[in-house]
Amino acid sequence: MNVGVIGTGVIAWKHAQAYKNIGYKITACTNGDQEKGGEFAEAWRAEFVATPEELSRRQDVDFLDVCTFPGYRLAAVELGAKYGKHVLVQKPMAVDLVAAAKMIAVAQDGGIQLGVVSQHRFDDSTLFLQKAIAAGRLGKILQADAYVKWWRTDEYYARPVKGSWLGEGGGALISQAIHQVDVLLHLIGAVEEVFGYWHIGAMHKIESEDLMCAVMKYQSGATGVIQAATALWPGYSERIEIHGTKGSVIVTGDQLTTWDVKDDSGEPAPISQLSKSGASDPMAISLAPFERQLADFGEACKAGRASSSSGAEGYRALQLVRAIYESCRTGKKVRVETVKS
Repeated sequence: MNVGVIGTGVIAWKHAQAYKNIGYKITACTNGDQEKGGEFAEAWRAEFVATPEELSRRQDVDFLDVCTFPGYRLAAVELGAKYGKHVLVQKPMAVDLVAAAKMIAVAQDGGIQLGVVSQHRFDDSTLFLQKAIAAGRLGKILQADAYVKWWRTDEYYARPVKGSWLGEGGGALISQAIHQVDVLLHLIGAVEEVFGYWHIGAMHKIESEDLMCAVMKYQSGATGVIQAATALWPGYSERIEIHGTKGSVIVTGDQLTTWDVKDDSGEPAPISQLSKSGASDPMAISLAPFERQLADFGEACKAGRASSSSGAEGYRALQLVRAIYESCRTGKKVRVETVKS
């Protein structure tokens, strides 16, 4: 597969290495900063072009990888639909549900695939737990929680767009913990209602939250907690805990670190303590899940099927984030509407 990259910031370099490892080629890229875009193009032997539209018109591009801030991504999907290019976007897929819904509609009308980067779905721990939970090895799920107690420096938030409502859609929850939000929805299922508290600018001069806590009720009847922060120095590995009637599991970083299940049988749990986490360094994360997701998206494009992390899945994660924000803002419990596939 040949890839065109829109936006050549830090995460694009991570994607580029993953593409190289799976045998995909970045043929062209674009960036508003020509110098940075040129450096990326030279490093990955791609051609730098001036605009996303010029990139989208190219015959040697099979899909667009959009590594911009979320406010631009609807425009990228519109270009993809116009020129028949599949589109993969970074998380969150948009800053609000109106734009996200339009992205899905534009992709469907244009006959292209829309994917959202949620690489933790492809961690060994998530892949194992998806099968184990479906097989009933944990029994009935009673509680499922996510804790993302991270630290980011003042330099991280130095750009005015960082932590802004218009540019990023919020702070720690939407920019950092949305990965764990997605994994919980993927493993446990839809959330029915939420109640949250936030702290705006607890440690950083930003207009959104750098500390947030929410309690959830899943449609299954299970309950759960999400805590998200970029204000807790020095930063600790993110953690997902799932508790069922037959036992409990903990995922730390990207690894399954605890598997306490009574009378268990089946595939051995891939227990490991060598986890990687973006707790204090945004790029200290594993490459293999990116490789798996990018390969899955490429195969979905070839086969004409939805990817394992489609636009609809990205919408569900964003929907829960926006519901939590609404609760934090209003001080009221918020019901989450069921999303039709």
